[in-house]
Amino acid sequence: MQISTTKKERGILMALSGRMDTVAAPQFQEACDPFLREGATAIVVDLTQLEYISSMGLGYLLNVNKKLQGAGGKLVICGLSGLVKEVFRLSGFNKLFPTYDTADAAFEKL
Repeated sequence: MQISTTKKERGILMALSGRMDTVAAPQFQEACDPFLREGATAIVVDLTQLEYISSMGLGYLLNVNKKLQGAGGKLVICGLSGLVKEVFRLSGFNKLFPTYDTADAAFEKL
């Protein structure tokens, strides 16, 4: 999995590509930790280029979201499509996280 991060005025944009499986999912937590320590309160996760997400990947999204909520923040998802969108729908995660079509739309709502 590849992760690119960009600091924006309203939060952090994290674009994921490839597969967020059991092996790669911990990379997401590692990428988020510095921002969480710095007091970030908004992370937008762009899944446009993500091909696959496992239950472990979903668990790491939940974990980061809990940490953000503890600081009065939130994790927002954008770019759901294909298999990843189906996994979110079947698992009910599409109801746990605010979801938007694009990162721009997500940042407008923060």
